[in-house]
Amino acid sequence: QVQLVESGGGLVQPGGSLRLSCEASGRIFRFVDLGWFRQGPGKQRELVARIGTAGSTNYADSVKGRFAISRDNAKNTVYLQMNSLKPEDTAVYYCNLIGYNFWGQGTQVTVSP
Repeated sequence: QVQLVESGGGLVQPGGSLRLSCEASGRIFRFVDLGWFRQGPGKQRELVARIGTAGSTNYADSVKGRFAISRDNAKNTVYLQMNSLKPEDTAVYYCNLIGYNFWGQGTQVTVSP
């Protein structure tokens, strides 16, 4: 069993920045790809960023150039740096071990004037 704890969300104005963190328990963290998902109001959960075990990254087109995912295997933590935030980025953000059905409680990000 893996436990995931997301943090760092909040209320921010358009154009602002936030850094999300997700700490995971367990020993498989460093051996799997990691992802950040989000679920906006009335929308399906979507993958916004993914990082491989060797550090390669992929992003949804909607966040490319604004978000950056990174990982610290020594701390079992994955991060999402979010810049130039837009109201449409408002969502609950979740981290995930790709391919595993473990989910944390999520962290709310609200982008509003």
